[in-house]
Amino acid sequence: MPTGVAIRDPREQLFDAAERILLRAGPNALTSRAVTAEAGCAKGVLHRHFTDFDAFLTELVLDRIARIGTQTTALRESAGTGTVAGNLTSVLVDLFGSVAVAMVALITFRDDLRARLRQAGLGGVPVLTEAAAMIASYLTAERELGRIAADADVATLAPTLTGAAHLLFAGREGTPPTGEAVRRVVTTVIRDVTAEPGDAEPGPGGAEPGPGGAEKE
Repeated sequence: MPTGVAIRDPREQLFDAAERILLRAGPNALTSRAVTAEAGCAKGVLHRHFTDFDAFLTELVLDRIARIGTQTTALRESAGTGTVAGNLTSVLVDLFGSVAVAMVALITFRDDLRARLRQAGLGGVPVLTEAAAMIASYLTAERELGRIAADADVATLAPTLTGAAHLLFAGREGTPPTGEAVRRVVTTVIRDVTAEPGDAEPGPGGAEPGPGGAEKE
């Protein structure tokens, strides 16, 4: 292993390295030494940019939560297009098919990280809380457009969808759930508040194309 290589945007490179370790080996394997080795940089690089390892992990989680903010905007703007079930399936597969499940496990695993995230103003279970807020924002937009019932309980539907999708992906080794499996959960949860043509049957690949037209598996 080289003692150090010049790297562009070291913070992002370290974040990406931490994600790879999380996905490959879980939170137990995540140490400062493992992260710098995975990133291919000198051991001191991490501590030049962060006060300690928990500060690094806090910034990692905050950075990834910021990405949920981008997804929130895109999802809300998709209201009124496609179908409600298709849009929800696509975003849940995108979210939990990435590093989000491993990130939740990391937050649960490290007490100091949870404390720092609370100090940063994050309540509940970070990542899951923001995901539920994203779903609630979208469902509110669809309710305003009349595509779900006016009396739909968005405050209950959003965490139900988020929690159910998280459980589908959590604890799996290897193959993640199919888009069809996620879509079945979505249609079951929203069945009483929406009735749309095409919601009863999944597309050929299992998940209905989302707002961008790409089919999600």
